[in-house]
Amino acid sequence: MLLTTTPTFENKPIQQYIGIVTAETIIGANIFKDLFAGIRDIVGGRSGTYERVIEEARQSALAELQQKAQNMGANAIVGIDLDFETVGSGGSMLMVVASGTAVKI
Repeated sequence: MLLTTTPTFENKPIQQYIGIVTAETIIGANIFKDLFAGIRDIVGGRSGTYERVIEEARQSALAELQQKAQNMGANAIVGIDLDFETVGSGGSMLMVVASGTAVKI
């Protein structure tokens, strides 16, 4: 399945617009990740732990988006948008929402 954030694919005309497709993923960070990320924040540098959590949530949302589009009969998704938010008490969980338009090319 082809994915893009743009409204079209170059040299691949859209034959049919099937519909909007969305997917959501919520993933929690545990106390140990929070502790080590806090230490990293104090000493400086990037937090590899949180970067991995964000990557995992993004990949999960995109995989679900692809599956839903495929179930609709699509072979591509255009106009993909990814939104990241923290949810839960104290922002302890990360939510990724992916949306786009399922199409046939």
